[in-house]
Amino acid sequence: MDIGSILETAFHPNAIAVAGASETSSSYGYHFTRYLLDHGYPGHVYPVNPNRQVVLGLKAYPDLTSIPEPVDYVICCLPASKVLDLLSECPAKGVKVVHLLTARLSETGRQEAKDLEAEILQQAKRVNVRLIGPNCMGIYYPQQGMAFNYDLPKEAGTVGAVFQSGGASGLLVRYGGLQGLRFSKVISYGNALDLDESDFLRYLAHDGETRIIAAYIEGVKDGKKFLNALSNAAHAKPVVIIKGGRDIAGIKAAASHTAAIAGSDIMWKTAFKQAGVIQARTLNELVNLLVAFSFLPPIKGKRVGIVGGGGGISVMSADACEEAGLIVPPLPPEIDEELRTRAPELHAWLGNPVDCSTIRGSSIDAREMLARMAQSPYFDFIIVNITEDAPFTKDIWSSLVREEAENTISVSGGQSKPLVAVVSGGKISSDQFQDWRWKLLAEQQARLIAAHIPTYSTVAEAVKTMRQFIDYWQAKAAT
Repeated sequence: MDIGSILETAFHPNAIAVAGASETSSSYGYHFTRYLLDHGYPGHVYPVNPNRQVVLGLKAYPDLTSIPEPVDYVICCLPASKVLDLLSECPAKGVKVVHLLTARLSETGRQEAKDLEAEILQQAKRVNVRLIGPNCMGIYYPQQGMAFNYDLPKEAGTVGAVFQSGGASGLLVRYGGLQGLRFSKVISYGNALDLDESDFLRYLAHDGETRIIAAYIEGVKDGKKFLNALSNAAHAKPVVIIKGGRDIAGIKAAASHTAAIAGSDIMWKTAFKQAGVIQARTLNELVNLLVAFSFLPPIKGKRVGIVGGGGGISVMSADACEEAGLIVPPLPPEIDEELRTRAPELHAWLGNPVDCSTIRGSSIDAREMLARMAQSPYFDFIIVNITEDAPFTKDIWSSLVREEAENTISVSGGQSKPLVAVVSGGKISSDQFQDWRWKLLAEQQARLIAAHIPTYSTVAEAVKTMRQFIDYWQAKAAT
C-alpha cells in the first residue's frame, strides 16, 4: 500500500483501539480515550486493558485480538517494553497504522533504548504495520473527531501542519485559533522511526483539504528525500517552516527531545530558500504568517496606506514600514483634490499616514478616508491602527473604538485593497482582565478576527509579516 493510502487510512479509520486505555486520570491512556470521545470521533473506539472490563463507559478488551472487528488504527499508550507484543497482535485485526505515543527510546541517548527502537521498527516491517512516532502526540483531524488534547476547535480549516514536537503542535492549534485559524490536519510525529516528515509533507501537498502547510522540524532522517518533498510541497502551496535547533544549545536540546540530527543554521536557510519556503523563527511568527496566507489574497506590491491611531502611532507606523522595506507613498492626487475641495483645512496638512485625530469633526470622516484609500490604485494594501487610548470619557472612547472596528470590517467587505488591522489588548495581569478598556479592545480584536481580517498586536508584527508575505508572492511571480 502506498504512503498516501496508508495515511488516508490513518486519517479515516473505521475503528480505533487505544492500547493502555485507563480510567486513571493521570495516564495518557485515559486522556487519548477522552480526546476521541470528547471530539466526537464517529467510529468505534476500543479500549485495550487486560485489567479492566470497562473504560470510560466503553467495553474494554484484554488485547487487540479480542476485539470483535477489524481495527485500522491503534494509539499505543504502553511503555516501550510492551510495544513488540502489541505489534505482534496487529496482523490478526488488520491494523494498518500504529501511533506510538510511547517515549523514552532513542531520544534518551541510551544504547539499550536505541536497540529497542530499532527492534520495534523491524517488528513493524515484519507485520506490515506503519508507525507514527514514537514519542509523539499523533493526529489532530477535527473533521474526523481525532485530537491530541482537550478543547481543541472542532471546526475544520485549511491549514495543515507537520510538527516534530507534540507540545508545539498543540500550541500552534491554540495560538492559531486565537487569531482565527482553523486546521485541516495536524501531525505530531516525534522520532520519525518509520513514517517521517517527508511522507507527511508529500501527503499534505496533495491533500484537497489543505491550502497552506506549516512545519516544525528539528532534524531529518534522509536529507535528499526531505528536500525533494519540501520543494514539491512548496510548488503546490505556501509552506511556512520553523527549524528547531539552530544554534549549539538548540541542537543539543533537539537531540534529547526527538533524537534529531539538527545540522547547521546556514545549511537549513540555504535549503529553505532553494525550496521556496518561508522560514519563521518563532511560533508567534509562524502563526502571524499563517494568518496572512489564510485571509489575504496574493499581494505583490509594497505600497502601504496607513490609517488610524494618533500622531505618534502614525509616525512610528511609517518608520516601521519603511525600515522593513515597504513604501509609504503620499496621498494620491484624487484624494488630495477631494481634500482641497471638501475639507480645505486638511489640504496640504493631512497625508499618509492618516492621523485620524486630525480629521475628527471635519467634513470627511474616518470611514470615508479609509474607503478612499482602500479603493485607490496607488496602494497595494492598507494597515489600520485601531485607537488604543484617547483622552475621552468611557462612553465617548468606547463608541469611537467600536466605530473604528466597524469601519474596518465594512470597508474590508467591499471592493477594496486588502486590509490588515493592528489592535493590542496590552500585557495585562489577571486582576485587569475585567478592566473595561482591555475588555473593549479584546472585543474589537475578536470582531476583526471573526471578519477574517488579519489582526496583529503591534505594527512591528504586522509589518514584518507583510514584508515576508509580499516577498513570497513576488518570488512566485518571478518563477
